[in-house]
Amino acid sequence: MDDWTTSYERVPARRSAGGWMFLREAARDLRTTGAIAPSGKALARLLTAPAIAYGARPLNVLEAGAGTGTVTRALIASLSPGSRLDIVEANPRFAARLRHLVRSHPSLAGDGERVRVHHALVEQLDTDRRYDMIVSGLPFTNFTPAQVETIMTRYMELLEPGGTLTYFAYRGTRYARTLTATRAEARRHHKVEEVLASYHRQYATTSHTTWANLPPAKVWQLHHPTPRATPAPALPALTDRVR
Repeated sequence: MDDWTTSYERVPARRSAGGWMFLREAARDLRTTGAIAPSGKALARLLTAPAIAYGARPLNVLEAGAGTGTVTRALIASLSPGSRLDIVEANPRFAARLRHLVRSHPSLAGDGERVRVHHALVEQLDTDRRYDMIVSGLPFTNFTPAQVETIMTRYMELLEPGGTLTYFAYRGTRYARTLTATRAEARRHHKVEEVLASYHRQYATTSHTTWANLPPAKVWQLHHPTPRATPAPALPALTDRVR
C-alpha cells in the first residue's frame, strides 16, 4: 500500500461522504443548495456560539437548512442537558442523512427524542413551540425577496422574546453576480439584500466574518427584543482566523 492510499484512508469516512453528497446535490440544484461545499468548522462555531453563551439552562433550538449536518454536529455538542433541537431540511436526501446522524450520534444514545428532523420548508413547519435560538443555513440570496420576507417573518414568529437568530451570507456574492448575472438576477439579489438589511436595522446585534470558510462567510446575529430590552448574549471571542 503506497503513502497516498494510506493517507487517503485516514480521512474520516463521514466527512468524505458528506462532502461528496453535498457536491452531488449542488450539481442537482445549486439554487436551493446554495454552495459547492458544506459549512466549515469556523463557520459552524460562529453560528452556534449563542448556545454556549446562554449557559447551562435548557434551550429550545431550531436549525433550518441543515444540509449534511456540519452545523448540526456543532449544535448537538453545544446543547446543555434538557435542551431540544428541531432540524428542518427541505431536501429529502439531506433529511435522510440527518436522521441517520441523529440515530447514530453517541451524545444522543438512548435520548434521540431530544433531536427531531423535519422534512419540510421552514415557513411551513407545523409547531406550537417557540425557540430560544434559531440557526439558519438557508441560501437567502438564491430566493426571491418575497420568499426571504416570508422566512424571516416566520423566524421572528418562532423566536421567544429575547431569543437569538444566527444566519450567514457568503462574502463577494454581489461582485460575482455583477460579472455573471442578468439584470433581472442582479435586481432580485439587490432586493433580497434590502429585505435582509431591514431586519439588520431592527434586530441585528453583531456580525463577524470567517475567512477560513469556503467561500468566506459573514455571520449575522439578530436578537428578538423583550419588553425589558434584555441584551443578547455576547458571542465568545473567536481568534482562529476569524475577524
